[in-house]
Amino acid sequence: MSEERPAPTPTPRSEPPPPVRMLRAGEVLHLTRAASPQFVTPMRVRVIRELSDRFPPYGWVWFEGYQLDAKGRAVAKRELFVLRASLEWVVTAPAPARPGRSRRPPARTRTAVG
Repeated sequence: MSEERPAPTPTPRSEPPPPVRMLRAGEVLHLTRAASPQFVTPMRVRVIRELSDRFPPYGWVWFEGYQLDAKGRAVAKRELFVLRASLEWVVTAPAPARPGRSRRPPARTRTAVG
């Protein structure tokens, strides 16, 4: 007589870590105390670049950016150390298109000499 064996239970696999979103120049971040204890007062920062020559602990990142005022103007350049998972990206409106020059030269008109 053959004994029936239960189907093997799958071994639990750990899920792969979520993809890491790299910081790109021009992105605006809202930094709060969740990102680092230094941000008791939240601030907005425009990213200049991620500092890849430093080796922070896993999950943390160094980056260079401009601190922004309430109108979105840069007021100070800073190097910041933050927890990557706690970063909040701010969606900003695209910059308005600058009026360009007309591709056609202006029409010439003849004036009557009189």
